[in-house]
Amino acid sequence: MKNIGLVGYGVIGKRVADAINLQDDMNLVGVCDVISDWRIQNAVRKGYNIYVATTDAEKEMKNTGITVKGSMQDLLKKVDLVVDCTPKNIAAKNVETYKKQGIKFIVEGGEKHETTGHSFSAEINYETALNLDATRVVSCNTTSILRTLGALKRAGLLDYARGTLLRRATDPWESHLGGIMNTMLPEKEIPSHQGPDAQSVDPDLNVITSAVKVPETLSHMHYWNVKLKKKASKEEVLNAFKTSSRIKLIRYDQGLVSNNTIKEMFMDMGRPWGDMYEVALWEDMLKVQGNELFYAYVVDNQAIVIPETIDAIRALLGIEKDGSKSIFKTNQSLSIA
Repeated sequence: MKNIGLVGYGVIGKRVADAINLQDDMNLVGVCDVISDWRIQNAVRKGYNIYVATTDAEKEMKNTGITVKGSMQDLLKKVDLVVDCTPKNIAAKNVETYKKQGIKFIVEGGEKHETTGHSFSAEINYETALNLDATRVVSCNTTSILRTLGALKRAGLLDYARGTLLRRATDPWESHLGGIMNTMLPEKEIPSHQGPDAQSVDPDLNVITSAVKVPETLSHMHYWNVKLKKKASKEEVLNAFKTSSRIKLIRYDQGLVSNNTIKEMFMDMGRPWGDMYEVALWEDMLKVQGNELFYAYVVDNQAIVIPETIDAIRALLGIEKDGSKSIFKTNQSLSIA
C-alpha cells in the first residue's frame, strides 16, 4: 500500500482523488489546496484529509470551519508520491519543492515535457516510466491521439496522420468566466501543440495537428485523415481500435449524434459527473478509401487522463511492472468495459 498525496483539488484533482480512493494498492493521505469554497468543502464531506499550501489560505480555511491537518510540507513528509493537479505553471514551481524533498511526482499535461523529462501514456510507454522519479501525464487531446494512432501503429497500419481538433472553449464549471460566444479561434501555429506533444511520448509518430477553439464546453472533437501503410478493410481498422480498452466504439445510428448525447449516455451509465474515460469513436462514420482512413471521435477533457494518472502512479512506484495488468486493474476500478 503506497501513500499518495494530491496537490490541487480542481477539475482534474477531485477526479484523481476519487480514483485513488478506489484502488487497493494505494492510499490517499490527503489533498492540498489554497481554496476554501464549495470545492474543498466537498473534499471535507468525502472524508479527505485537508492540507494547505500557504499560511494565508490556512487562515481562510479555518475561518470557514475547515479542519486543516497541516501544511503542504507536512503532507509531503507522509507520502511516497505526489500528484500535482494545480493550474498551468504552478506545478512547475512546486516541482522544485518535490525535488528538494526527494519525493516522486506526477504533473499533468498543462506543464511542458521538460518539467519532468518524461511524458506518459499507459498503452504506449508504461514500461519506460517504471521507477522514475517523475513523469508528466500528457493532455486530454494528446492522450486521445496516442490511444487511437497507437492502436493503428500496433496493427502495422499507420503511415502518417493529419488531424483537425475542435477544442472546447473552457471547462463547464467556469464558462461564466472565460467562455467565448459567436466566434471561433484558430490556433496560430500549424502544427498545433498536440502533435509535437504526442511525439514526446512516441518520437516515431508521424502526425500533424491543427486546432480551433469553438464556443462549447462539454468536450473536444477530432477529425482525422490517416494514410495507411497498406490497403485495409474497415473491419481491420476497427479490430485495430478494439485492441485498446480505452477506445469506445459508438454508433451514429444509435442516436449518439453529438457530444451532448454521448455525455448523457455516460450519465445514464452511472459514471461520476458523467465522465467518459474512453475515446468515443464513431464506427459507422469511419470510412476507408483505398489506403486512406477517415474517422472522428469525442474527448472528455475532464476525465480522459484520470486512468492514465492512476497507471502512472503504479509505474513510478514500481507497484506493477506490467502495463497491461495496471491498465486492467485501473479499468476495473473505474468501470471501463
